[in-house]
Amino acid sequence: MTARKATTVAIKKSTATDAKSYNPFEIAQQQLDRIADVLGLDEPTRDLLRNPVREYHFSIPIRMDHGGIQIFRGFRVQHNDARGPCKGGIRFHPLETVDTIRALAMWMTWKCSVVDIPLGGSKGGIICDPHNLSVHEIEQLCRGWVRQISRDVGPYSDVPAPDVMTNPQDMLWMLDEFETIHRGKYPGFITGKPPSVGGSLGRKEATGYMVILTVREALNELNIKPENTTASIQGFGNVAQYSLELYHKIGGTVICVSSWDPADNKTFCCRKKTGIIFDEIYSITDPWGTINRTKAQELGYEILPGEAWLEQDVDILIPAAVENQITADTAPKINPRVKLVAEGANGPTTPEGDQMLANRGIFLIPDILCNAGGVTCSYFEQVQGNMNYYWEEKEVFEKLDAKMTAAFHAVRDVARRRKLPMRDAAYVLAIDRVARACKDRGWC
Repeated sequence: MTARKATTVAIKKSTATDAKSYNPFEIAQQQLDRIADVLGLDEPTRDLLRNPVREYHFSIPIRMDHGGIQIFRGFRVQHNDARGPCKGGIRFHPLETVDTIRALAMWMTWKCSVVDIPLGGSKGGIICDPHNLSVHEIEQLCRGWVRQISRDVGPYSDVPAPDVMTNPQDMLWMLDEFETIHRGKYPGFITGKPPSVGGSLGRKEATGYMVILTVREALNELNIKPENTTASIQGFGNVAQYSLELYHKIGGTVICVSSWDPADNKTFCCRKKTGIIFDEIYSITDPWGTINRTKAQELGYEILPGEAWLEQDVDILIPAAVENQITADTAPKINPRVKLVAEGANGPTTPEGDQMLANRGIFLIPDILCNAGGVTCSYFEQVQGNMNYYWEEKEVFEKLDAKMTAAFHAVRDVARRRKLPMRDAAYVLAIDRVARACKDRGWC
Protein backbone atom coordinates (compact mmCIF):
# COMPACT_ATOMS: atom_id res chain seq x y z
CA MET A 1 0.00 0.00 0.00
CA THR A 2 1.39 3.42 -0.96
CA ALA A 3 1.81 6.16 1.66
CA ARG A 4 -1.02 8.18 0.16
CA LYS A 5 -3.37 5.20 -0.04
CA ALA A 6 -2.55 4.44 3.59
CA THR A 7 -3.45 8.05 4.36
CA THR A 8 -6.84 7.62 2.69
CA VAL A 9 -7.54 4.51 4.80
CA ALA A 10 -6.50 6.45 7.91
CA ILE A 11 -8.86 9.28 6.98
CA LYS A 12 -11.76 6.85 6.69
CA LYS A 13 -10.99 5.28 10.06
CA SER A 14 -10.43 8.54 11.87
CA THR A 15 -13.71 10.04 10.68
CA ALA A 16 -15.91 7.00 11.28
CA THR A 17 -17.20 8.39 14.58
CA ASP A 18 -17.90 11.82 13.06
CA ALA A 19 -19.84 10.23 10.19
CA LYS A 20 -22.11 8.45 12.66
CA SER A 21 -22.83 11.61 14.65
CA TYR A 22 -23.33 13.89 11.65
CA ASN A 23 -25.68 12.85 8.86
CA PRO A 24 -26.14 15.63 6.27
CA PHE A 25 -29.25 14.02 4.80
CA GLU A 26 -30.97 13.98 8.19
CA ILE A 27 -30.11 17.65 8.59
CA ALA A 28 -31.49 18.43 5.12
CA GLN A 29 -34.70 16.61 6.03
CA GLN A 30 -34.93 18.50 9.34
CA GLN A 31 -34.62 21.77 7.44
CA LEU A 32 -37.43 20.70 5.12
CA ASP A 33 -39.66 19.56 7.99
CA ARG A 34 -39.29 22.88 9.79
CA ILE A 35 -40.21 24.91 6.68
CA ALA A 36 -43.02 22.50 5.77
CA ASP A 37 -44.60 23.46 9.10
CA VAL A 38 -44.23 27.15 8.26
CA LEU A 39 -45.86 26.60 4.86
CA GLY A 40 -48.47 24.16 6.15
CA LEU A 41 -47.60 21.50 3.58
CA ASP A 42 -49.76 18.36 3.56
CA GLU A 43 -48.27 14.94 4.34
CA PRO A 44 -48.05 13.62 0.73
CA THR A 45 -46.12 16.71 -0.36
CA ARG A 46 -43.80 16.48 2.65
CA ASP A 47 -43.16 12.80 1.98
CA LEU A 48 -42.43 13.45 -1.69
CA LEU A 49 -39.97 16.26 -0.95
CA ARG A 50 -38.22 14.49 1.95
CA ASN A 51 -36.75 11.81 -0.31
CA PRO A 52 -35.15 11.55 -3.76
CA VAL A 53 -37.43 10.62 -6.65
CA ARG A 54 -34.74 8.14 -7.75
CA GLU A 55 -31.14 7.21 -7.06
CA TYR A 56 -28.48 5.02 -8.61
CA HIS A 57 -25.62 3.12 -6.97
CA PHE A 58 -23.07 1.37 -9.15
CA SER A 59 -19.58 -0.09 -9.32
CA ILE A 60 -16.91 1.18 -11.69
CA PRO A 61 -14.13 -1.33 -12.44
CA ILE A 62 -10.90 0.38 -13.51
CA ARG A 63 -7.69 -1.16 -14.81
CA MET A 64 -5.03 0.71 -12.87
CA ASP A 65 -1.67 1.73 -14.29
CA HIS A 66 0.06 -1.10 -12.43
CA GLY A 67 -2.13 -3.60 -14.32
CA GLY A 68 -4.53 -4.67 -11.57
CA ILE A 69 -8.28 -4.02 -11.37
CA GLN A 70 -9.75 -1.73 -8.71
CA ILE A 71 -13.47 -1.33 -8.06
CA PHE A 72 -14.76 2.16 -7.27
CA ARG A 73 -18.26 3.00 -6.00
CA GLY A 74 -20.32 5.65 -7.74
CA PHE A 75 -23.65 7.40 -7.13
CA ARG A 76 -26.21 9.61 -8.81
CA VAL A 77 -29.14 10.90 -6.81
CA GLN A 78 -32.01 12.81 -8.43
CA HIS A 79 -34.00 14.57 -5.75
CA ASN A 80 -36.78 16.32 -7.67
CA ASP A 81 -37.45 17.30 -11.27
CA ALA A 82 -40.86 18.96 -11.01
CA ARG A 83 -39.49 22.34 -12.17
CA GLY A 84 -37.23 21.00 -14.93
CA PRO A 85 -34.29 18.68 -15.64
CA CYS A 86 -32.16 17.75 -12.66
CA LYS A 87 -28.89 19.61 -12.21
CA GLY A 88 -25.96 18.87 -9.94
CA GLY A 89 -22.26 18.29 -9.67
CA ILE A 90 -20.10 15.19 -9.50
CA ARG A 91 -17.56 15.09 -6.68
CA PHE A 92 -14.55 12.81 -6.22
CA HIS A 93 -13.75 12.35 -2.53
CA PRO A 94 -12.40 9.50 -0.38
CA LEU A 95 -15.05 10.14 2.31
CA GLU A 96 -18.06 10.31 -0.01
CA THR A 97 -21.27 8.74 1.29
CA VAL A 98 -24.66 8.32 -0.28
CA ASP A 99 -26.26 10.35 2.52
CA THR A 100 -24.01 13.27 1.66
CA ILE A 101 -25.05 12.93 -2.00
CA ARG A 102 -28.74 12.75 -1.01
CA ALA A 103 -28.43 15.91 1.05
CA LEU A 104 -26.57 17.76 -1.69
CA ALA A 105 -29.17 16.73 -4.26
CA MET A 106 -31.95 18.09 -2.06
CA TRP A 107 -30.06 21.32 -1.49
CA MET A 108 -29.59 21.62 -5.26
CA THR A 109 -33.37 21.45 -5.71
CA TRP A 110 -33.81 24.36 -3.32
CA LYS A 111 -30.86 26.24 -4.81
CA CYS A 112 -32.27 26.12 -8.36
CA SER A 113 -35.66 27.14 -7.02
CA VAL A 114 -34.47 30.06 -4.88
CA VAL A 115 -32.77 31.70 -7.89
CA ASP A 116 -35.82 30.77 -10.00
CA ILE A 117 -34.19 28.77 -12.78
CA PRO A 118 -36.23 25.93 -14.37
CA LEU A 119 -34.23 23.01 -13.00
CA GLY A 120 -34.44 20.40 -10.27
CA GLY A 121 -31.72 19.01 -8.03
CA SER A 122 -29.32 16.09 -8.32
CA LYS A 123 -25.82 15.16 -7.23
CA GLY A 124 -23.28 12.49 -8.03
CA GLY A 125 -19.96 11.21 -6.87
CA ILE A 126 -17.27 8.57 -6.77
CA ILE A 127 -15.51 7.39 -3.64
CA CYS A 128 -11.88 8.04 -4.56
CA ASP A 129 -8.95 10.34 -3.88
CA PRO A 130 -7.65 11.97 -7.09
CA HIS A 131 -4.37 12.73 -5.28
CA ASN A 132 -3.65 8.98 -5.47
CA LEU A 133 -4.59 8.55 -9.14
CA SER A 134 -2.78 9.17 -12.40
CA VAL A 135 -4.30 11.30 -15.15
CA HIS A 136 -5.07 8.12 -17.10
CA GLU A 137 -6.82 6.52 -14.11
CA ILE A 138 -8.93 9.66 -13.53
CA GLU A 139 -9.96 9.64 -17.19
CA GLN A 140 -11.03 6.00 -16.89
CA LEU A 141 -13.08 6.85 -13.79
CA CYS A 142 -14.82 9.71 -15.61
CA ARG A 143 -15.67 7.54 -18.59
CA GLY A 144 -16.68 4.63 -16.36
CA TRP A 145 -19.09 6.84 -14.39
CA VAL A 146 -20.81 7.91 -17.62
CA ARG A 147 -21.04 4.34 -18.93
CA GLN A 148 -22.87 3.26 -15.78
CA ILE A 149 -25.40 6.11 -15.79
CA SER A 150 -25.66 7.23 -19.45
CA ARG A 151 -29.26 5.97 -19.88
CA ASP A 152 -30.47 8.03 -16.94
CA VAL A 153 -28.80 11.41 -17.52
CA GLY A 154 -28.82 13.79 -20.47
CA PRO A 155 -29.42 17.38 -21.61
CA TYR A 156 -33.17 17.15 -21.02
CA SER A 157 -33.24 14.90 -17.95
CA ASP A 158 -30.20 15.36 -15.68
CA VAL A 159 -27.22 17.62 -16.38
CA PRO A 160 -23.99 16.97 -14.40
CA ALA A 161 -21.28 19.52 -13.56
CA PRO A 162 -17.98 19.75 -11.66
CA ASP A 163 -17.85 19.69 -7.87
CA VAL A 164 -15.24 18.89 -5.22
CA MET A 165 -12.00 17.65 -6.86
CA THR A 166 -13.44 17.51 -10.38
CA ASN A 167 -12.64 20.00 -13.13
CA PRO A 168 -13.32 21.04 -16.76
CA GLN A 169 -11.08 18.30 -18.16
CA ASP A 170 -13.07 15.67 -16.26
CA MET A 171 -16.30 17.10 -17.68
CA LEU A 172 -14.87 16.95 -21.21
CA TRP A 173 -13.97 13.27 -20.84
CA MET A 174 -17.50 12.62 -19.58
CA LEU A 175 -19.04 14.53 -22.49
CA ASP A 176 -16.90 12.62 -24.97
CA GLU A 177 -17.99 9.28 -23.48
CA PHE A 178 -21.67 10.31 -23.48
CA GLU A 179 -21.49 11.41 -27.12
CA THR A 180 -19.70 8.21 -28.11
CA ILE A 181 -22.42 6.10 -26.47
CA HIS A 182 -25.31 8.11 -27.93
CA ARG A 183 -23.66 8.72 -31.31
CA GLY A 184 -24.24 12.44 -31.57
CA LYS A 185 -23.20 15.87 -30.31
CA TYR A 186 -24.81 16.89 -27.01
CA PRO A 187 -22.94 19.92 -25.60
CA GLY A 188 -25.87 20.59 -23.24
CA PHE A 189 -25.37 17.21 -21.53
CA ILE A 190 -22.79 18.48 -19.04
CA THR A 191 -21.61 21.87 -17.84
CA GLY A 192 -18.32 23.20 -16.51
CA LYS A 193 -16.58 22.22 -19.76
CA PRO A 194 -13.63 24.17 -21.21
CA PRO A 195 -14.93 27.13 -23.26
CA SER A 196 -13.10 25.79 -26.32
CA VAL A 197 -15.55 22.86 -26.49
CA GLY A 198 -18.88 24.33 -25.46
CA GLY A 199 -18.25 25.61 -21.97
CA SER A 200 -19.58 28.98 -20.89
CA LEU A 201 -17.24 31.88 -20.42
CA GLY A 202 -17.22 32.87 -16.76
CA ARG A 203 -18.20 29.43 -15.46
CA LYS A 204 -15.06 28.73 -13.44
CA GLU A 205 -15.34 32.08 -11.66
CA ALA A 206 -19.12 32.09 -11.28
CA THR A 207 -19.63 30.42 -7.88
CA GLY A 208 -16.90 32.35 -6.07
CA TYR A 209 -17.72 35.65 -7.75
CA MET A 210 -21.41 35.34 -6.92
CA VAL A 211 -20.59 34.54 -3.27
CA ILE A 212 -19.01 37.98 -3.16
CA LEU A 213 -21.91 39.55 -5.05
CA THR A 214 -24.23 38.38 -2.26
CA VAL A 215 -21.69 39.68 0.27
CA ARG A 216 -21.86 43.02 -1.54
CA GLU A 217 -25.64 43.11 -1.20
CA ALA A 218 -25.51 42.03 2.46
CA LEU A 219 -22.94 44.70 3.33
CA ASN A 220 -25.20 47.25 1.70
CA GLU A 221 -28.04 46.02 3.93
CA LEU A 222 -25.75 46.43 6.94
CA ASN A 223 -24.60 49.87 5.73
CA ILE A 224 -20.95 48.76 5.67
CA LYS A 225 -18.49 49.63 2.89
CA PRO A 226 -16.54 46.62 1.51
CA GLU A 227 -13.26 48.54 1.67
CA ASN A 228 -13.66 48.79 5.44
CA THR A 229 -13.91 45.02 5.93
CA THR A 230 -11.66 42.01 6.34
CA ALA A 231 -12.47 38.33 5.80
CA SER A 232 -11.29 34.80 6.55
CA ILE A 233 -12.02 31.95 4.14
CA GLN A 234 -12.18 28.23 4.77
CA GLY A 235 -10.76 26.23 1.90
CA PHE A 236 -8.82 27.21 -1.20
CA GLY A 237 -10.54 25.32 -4.00
CA ASN A 238 -12.35 26.95 -6.90
CA VAL A 239 -15.03 28.72 -4.82
CA ALA A 240 -12.58 30.10 -2.27
CA GLN A 241 -10.08 31.20 -4.88
CA TYR A 242 -12.49 33.31 -6.89
CA SER A 243 -14.20 34.59 -3.75
CA LEU A 244 -10.84 35.90 -2.60
CA GLU A 245 -10.08 37.42 -6.00
CA LEU A 246 -13.34 39.36 -6.35
CA TYR A 247 -13.52 40.37 -2.69
CA HIS A 248 -10.11 41.95 -3.12
CA LYS A 249 -11.32 43.76 -6.26
CA ILE A 250 -14.27 45.34 -4.40
CA GLY A 251 -11.90 46.65 -1.75
CA GLY A 252 -11.91 44.01 1.00
CA THR A 253 -8.91 42.29 2.57
CA VAL A 254 -8.63 38.54 3.17
CA ILE A 255 -6.16 37.76 5.93
CA CYS A 256 -6.57 33.98 6.29
CA VAL A 257 -7.38 30.93 4.15
CA SER A 258 -7.35 27.24 5.04
CA SER A 259 -6.21 24.25 3.02
CA TRP A 260 -6.27 20.47 3.32
CA ASP A 261 -3.01 18.54 3.08
CA PRO A 262 -3.73 14.91 2.06
CA ALA A 263 -0.15 13.87 2.85
CA ASP A 264 -0.71 14.11 6.60
CA ASN A 265 -4.53 14.17 6.80
CA LYS A 266 -4.66 17.65 8.32
CA THR A 267 -6.07 21.03 7.47
CA PHE A 268 -4.00 24.11 8.12
CA CYS A 269 -4.37 27.86 7.67
CA CYS A 270 -2.20 30.45 5.96
CA ARG A 271 -2.45 33.90 7.50
CA LYS A 272 -0.99 37.25 6.49
CA LYS A 273 -2.40 40.10 8.55
CA THR A 274 -1.51 42.68 5.91
CA GLY A 275 -3.64 40.80 3.40
CA ILE A 276 -3.30 37.69 1.24
CA ILE A 277 -2.23 38.36 -2.35
CA PHE A 278 -4.29 36.16 -4.70
CA ASP A 279 -1.68 35.64 -7.44
CA GLU A 280 0.98 34.88 -4.84
CA ILE A 281 -0.96 32.20 -2.97
CA TYR A 282 -2.49 30.77 -6.14
CA SER A 283 0.98 30.24 -7.62
CA ILE A 284 1.81 27.73 -4.84
CA THR A 285 -1.51 25.84 -4.95
CA ASP A 286 -2.10 22.49 -6.67
CA PRO A 287 -5.14 21.76 -8.92
CA TRP A 288 -7.18 20.47 -5.94
CA GLY A 289 -6.68 23.57 -3.79
CA THR A 290 -3.84 22.33 -1.58
CA ILE A 291 -1.43 25.14 -0.74
CA ASN A 292 2.27 24.27 -0.49
CA ARG A 293 2.86 24.86 3.20
CA THR A 294 6.65 25.19 2.94
CA LYS A 295 6.50 27.72 0.13
CA ALA A 296 3.80 29.68 1.98
CA GLN A 297 6.12 30.05 4.96
CA GLU A 298 8.91 31.19 2.65
CA LEU A 299 6.56 33.90 1.35
CA GLY A 300 5.92 35.17 4.87
CA TYR A 301 2.64 33.44 5.73
CA GLU A 302 1.96 32.22 9.26
CA ILE A 303 0.92 28.55 9.38
CA LEU A 304 -1.90 27.96 11.86
CA PRO A 305 -4.09 24.98 12.87
CA GLY A 306 -6.98 24.04 10.58
CA GLU A 307 -9.79 25.64 12.61
CA ALA A 308 -7.99 28.95 13.00
CA TRP A 309 -9.86 30.44 10.01
CA LEU A 310 -12.93 30.51 12.26
CA GLU A 311 -11.25 32.42 15.08
CA GLN A 312 -9.81 35.35 13.12
CA ASP A 313 -10.43 38.98 14.08
CA VAL A 314 -12.38 39.80 10.90
CA ASP A 315 -15.77 41.14 9.79
CA ILE A 316 -16.70 38.30 7.42
CA LEU A 317 -16.34 34.51 7.50
CA ILE A 318 -16.68 32.56 4.26
CA PRO A 319 -16.85 28.78 4.77
CA ALA A 320 -16.08 27.56 1.23
CA ALA A 321 -14.98 23.96 1.72
CA VAL A 322 -17.17 21.14 3.03
CA GLU A 323 -20.20 20.43 5.23
CA ASN A 324 -20.51 20.51 9.03
CA GLN A 325 -18.01 23.24 9.89
CA ILE A 326 -19.94 25.72 12.05
CA THR A 327 -21.40 23.58 14.81
CA ALA A 328 -22.36 23.81 18.47
CA ASP A 329 -18.71 23.07 19.26
CA THR A 330 -17.08 25.47 16.81
CA ALA A 331 -19.51 28.43 16.73
CA PRO A 332 -18.39 29.71 20.18
CA LYS A 333 -14.87 30.12 18.75
CA ILE A 334 -16.03 32.75 16.25
CA ASN A 335 -14.49 36.13 16.99
CA PRO A 336 -16.92 38.71 18.48
CA ARG A 337 -16.08 41.12 15.64
CA VAL A 338 -17.69 38.91 12.96
CA LYS A 339 -20.81 40.50 11.48
CA LEU A 340 -21.46 38.35 8.41
CA VAL A 341 -21.19 34.67 7.43
CA ALA A 342 -21.42 33.89 3.71
CA GLU A 343 -21.86 30.16 3.06
CA GLY A 344 -19.78 29.45 -0.03
CA ALA A 345 -19.89 25.72 0.78
CA ASN A 346 -22.95 23.47 0.84
CA GLY A 347 -24.29 22.76 4.33
CA PRO A 348 -21.39 24.22 6.33
CA THR A 349 -23.57 25.15 9.32
CA THR A 350 -25.51 22.72 11.50
CA PRO A 351 -28.91 23.72 12.98
CA GLU A 352 -27.26 24.20 16.39
CA GLY A 353 -24.56 26.38 14.87
CA ASP A 354 -27.23 28.30 12.98
CA GLN A 355 -29.02 29.16 16.20
CA MET A 356 -25.81 30.35 17.83
CA LEU A 357 -25.11 32.69 14.90
CA ALA A 358 -28.66 34.05 15.12
CA ASN A 359 -28.34 34.57 18.89
CA ARG A 360 -25.26 36.70 18.26
CA GLY A 361 -26.99 38.77 15.59
CA ILE A 362 -24.65 37.65 12.81
CA PHE A 363 -26.12 38.20 9.35
CA LEU A 364 -26.05 34.89 7.47
CA ILE A 365 -26.26 34.41 3.70
CA PRO A 366 -27.49 30.80 3.40
CA ASP A 367 -25.74 28.36 1.10
CA ILE A 368 -28.69 27.78 -1.24
CA LEU A 369 -28.56 31.49 -2.09
CA CYS A 370 -24.92 32.40 -1.48
CA ASN A 371 -23.28 29.78 -3.72
CA ALA A 372 -26.04 29.53 -6.34
CA GLY A 373 -24.00 31.46 -8.88
CA GLY A 374 -22.39 28.22 -10.03
CA VAL A 375 -25.61 26.44 -10.87
CA THR A 376 -27.04 29.62 -12.41
CA CYS A 377 -24.06 29.90 -14.75
CA SER A 378 -24.32 26.16 -15.41
CA TYR A 379 -27.92 26.74 -16.45
CA PHE A 380 -26.69 29.45 -18.82
CA GLU A 381 -24.13 26.98 -20.21
CA GLN A 382 -26.83 24.34 -20.68
CA VAL A 383 -29.00 26.86 -22.56
CA GLN A 384 -26.08 27.92 -24.76
CA GLY A 385 -25.15 24.31 -25.46
CA ASN A 386 -28.69 23.30 -26.39
CA MET A 387 -28.95 26.34 -28.71
CA ASN A 388 -25.38 25.91 -30.00
CA TYR A 389 -25.04 29.68 -29.59
CA TYR A 390 -22.60 31.19 -27.11
CA TRP A 391 -22.51 34.50 -25.24
CA GLU A 392 -19.65 36.88 -24.56
CA GLU A 393 -18.26 36.90 -21.00
CA LYS A 394 -19.64 40.39 -20.32
CA GLU A 395 -23.16 39.16 -21.13
CA VAL A 396 -22.75 36.11 -18.88
CA PHE A 397 -21.70 38.20 -15.88
CA GLU A 398 -24.44 40.79 -16.49
CA LYS A 399 -27.07 38.03 -16.51
CA LEU A 400 -25.53 36.45 -13.39
CA ASP A 401 -25.48 39.75 -11.54
CA ALA A 402 -29.12 40.45 -12.41
CA LYS A 403 -30.28 36.95 -11.44
CA MET A 404 -28.38 36.76 -8.16
CA THR A 405 -29.23 40.29 -7.08
CA ALA A 406 -32.93 39.65 -7.73
CA ALA A 407 -32.74 36.37 -5.76
CA PHE A 408 -31.02 38.05 -2.80
CA HIS A 409 -33.68 40.73 -2.55
CA ALA A 410 -36.52 38.24 -3.04
CA VAL A 411 -35.21 36.29 -0.04
CA ARG A 412 -34.65 39.48 1.95
CA ASP A 413 -38.24 40.57 1.23
CA VAL A 414 -39.60 37.23 2.50
CA ALA A 415 -37.41 37.54 5.60
CA ARG A 416 -38.79 41.00 6.36
CA ARG A 417 -42.41 40.18 5.53
CA ARG A 418 -42.53 36.95 7.55
CA LYS A 419 -39.99 38.08 10.19
CA LEU A 420 -37.75 35.10 9.44
CA PRO A 421 -33.97 34.55 9.44
CA MET A 422 -32.42 34.64 5.96
CA ARG A 423 -31.99 30.85 5.83
CA ASP A 424 -35.62 30.17 6.69
CA ALA A 425 -36.73 32.84 4.21
CA ALA A 426 -34.67 31.25 1.43
CA TYR A 427 -36.16 27.84 2.19
CA VAL A 428 -39.71 29.19 2.36
CA LEU A 429 -39.32 30.75 -1.07
CA ALA A 430 -37.61 27.72 -2.61
CA ILE A 431 -39.74 24.94 -1.11
CA ASP A 432 -42.98 26.74 -1.85
CA ARG A 433 -42.05 26.98 -5.54
CA VAL A 434 -41.15 23.28 -5.77
CA ALA A 435 -44.25 22.19 -3.83
CA ARG A 436 -46.46 24.22 -6.15
CA ALA A 437 -44.84 22.63 -9.20
CA CYS A 438 -45.43 19.14 -7.77
CA LYS A 439 -49.07 19.96 -7.07
CA ASP A 440 -49.61 21.54 -10.49
CA ARG A 441 -48.32 18.33 -12.09
CA GLY A 442 -50.71 16.27 -9.97
CA TRP A 443 -47.95 14.41 -8.14
CA CYS A 444 -49.34 15.13 -4.69
